[in-house]
Amino acid sequence: MTTNPSPHIWLYDTTLRDGTQREGLSVSIEDKLRIAHRLDQLGIPFIEGGWPGANPKDVQFFWQLKENPLKQAEIVAFCSTRRPHTTAANEPMLQAILTAGTLWVTIFGKSWDLHVTSGLKTTLDENLAMIRDTIEFFRSQGRRVIYDAEHWFDGYKQNRDYALKTLETAMTAGAEWLVLCDTNGGTLPHEVSQIVQDVVQATGDWVSRGAGEKNTMPNSQFPIPQIGIHTHNDSDTAVANALAAVMAGARMVQGTINGYGERCGNANLCSLIPNLQLKLGYSCITQHQLSQVTEASRFVSEVVNLAPDEHAPFVGSSAFAHKGGIHVSAVERNPLTYEHIQPEQVGNRRRIVISEQSGMSNVLAKARTLGIELDKHNPKAKEILQRLKELESEGYQFEAAEASFALLMYEALGERQKFFEIKGFQVHCDLVEGRESSNALATVKVAVNGENKLEAAEGNGPVAALDAALRKALLNFYPQLANFELTDYKVRILNGHRGTASKTRALVESGNGFQRWTTVGVSTNILAASYQAVVEGLEYGLLLHFQEVRRQGAGGRRLEVTGDR
Repeated sequence: MTTNPSPHIWLYDTTLRDGTQREGLSVSIEDKLRIAHRLDQLGIPFIEGGWPGANPKDVQFFWQLKENPLKQAEIVAFCSTRRPHTTAANEPMLQAILTAGTLWVTIFGKSWDLHVTSGLKTTLDENLAMIRDTIEFFRSQGRRVIYDAEHWFDGYKQNRDYALKTLETAMTAGAEWLVLCDTNGGTLPHEVSQIVQDVVQATGDWVSRGAGEKNTMPNSQFPIPQIGIHTHNDSDTAVANALAAVMAGARMVQGTINGYGERCGNANLCSLIPNLQLKLGYSCITQHQLSQVTEASRFVSEVVNLAPDEHAPFVGSSAFAHKGGIHVSAVERNPLTYEHIQPEQVGNRRRIVISEQSGMSNVLAKARTLGIELDKHNPKAKEILQRLKELESEGYQFEAAEASFALLMYEALGERQKFFEIKGFQVHCDLVEGRESSNALATVKVAVNGENKLEAAEGNGPVAALDAALRKALLNFYPQLANFELTDYKVRILNGHRGTASKTRALVESGNGFQRWTTVGVSTNILAASYQAVVEGLEYGLLLHFQEVRRQGAGGRRLEVTGDR
């Protein structure tokens, strides 16, 4: 018995063009190349690289990509239709597109009569001529064309007949894809569904009348015509609108990784792909590639230097985090009770969060992630839970500092290994009037296996100096500390009404190149809070190192993530 294959949805990524229009996001040529190759590995079939000729960076990007081409994806150049009352063959910006050397070109044109008359300041007929002339020019040069109908839904609602005429013109000129763009992001899913259905019906009528003959390519994978969708998130419905369009007949989805884009962003491919593939049964990428979505999301956020959204659906570190004791107890028995998919399907993982709302189930589940089997009747388990609640009432926050909770647990069980002992520290800061920066000098005294070590180090602030002095004192004993780095440092005032006497919580994130972990310190003295978090960060990093050494010595494999992420 044979089964019908799942219908295919073609993914089109525009992170490198539309995504980079996000305020505060900037990428180098090298960044764009790294992202393009990562998207290629993810199985994205169309990757929009930018607008050659619009800026030197995009020109260089397309040229450098030729030296190290993608393995399976089509790289796409992007531009507008020609200007009014010119010819495409004599349009300099279109020549730059040809120079980029891509097989596929995406052309955007006006669908909304308001934009034609007020924006372009030309006639409706001339706009149609611009669409036709531009597409026919690229087809005459052997290029394949995707037509993005800009402001499509607003144009349709204002003047349906003219908006449809722009699509028919593009199709007749030879465009293989007609992509409907919700450029202002104001359309809702029920409108998208109805309008896409109307367009699918209209294109079918055009084909029956013999339109679209120019877009028939030898051995083409795309029956003509094909409809695509491009949505923006100004109404917080970009993903829902894209899904509605697919269910109404669209077969291409355009979006960006992490939903990056101008204003409120674009449709988020990291949400769209799992929804399309796992919920609606469409085929987009392989199952193995689907399991890389979380990693790809975090890779791109790292390259563009934006903090990942911890609460993002599917790929956020909190997407499958369970905090309430009742939830944890249920998930431990059957994950389906509080998880809509298996986290591993998208490359994520389940996390049990520890906080003042935790019950015994949280403690037992967290212990298991550390390889510790605790019985709920064990007095130590109750001691850990009680200590947790006491510390959280004092201002500690273990849901954001799971490494500190692991050390707390080992301490209660009498299994906390003492790698070193701090005998004392001093921090001195010089503030010089007229200078923007200050110097800090930290002195620490530590003991390792009975041997005392006194060291000093400078830093651009007291915490940096303290961290440097600690590492300097311990490096001879633990050379692996050279691979540790302090990757993030956050301070929060817990009771601001007390002014400078307020209690402070310091969170320190550390890493060793392939793992990251977070520790916490609380004190009315900001340096004491920071000191505690920094010291526990080094201690937990050493714990991970020696656990790995023992695991490898026992013939085990490397554990990919042992800390917070």
